Amino acid sequence: MRIAKPLLLVTTPIGVVGAIHEAFRLAGGLGFLMVMFMVMMSLAIGGLVLAIRKEKHAESVGGVQS
Repeated sequence: MRIAKPLLLVTTPIGVVGAIHEAFRLAGGLGFLMVMFMVMMSLAIGGLVLAIRKEKHAESVGGVQS
């Protein structure tokens, strides 16, 4: 696990960038769809993280925020 985790952290973004580059090379619309999917997933994950952090902060302060 000491080698696998850093290896995955490096190779996954490289693979995603390579796949998006290939998608644009083969069919521009497919590359655009892949980029839009990645943007939407990033926004969804970011929103979830923000909601969890807000709830944890409200819990630690002791009040409920709306």
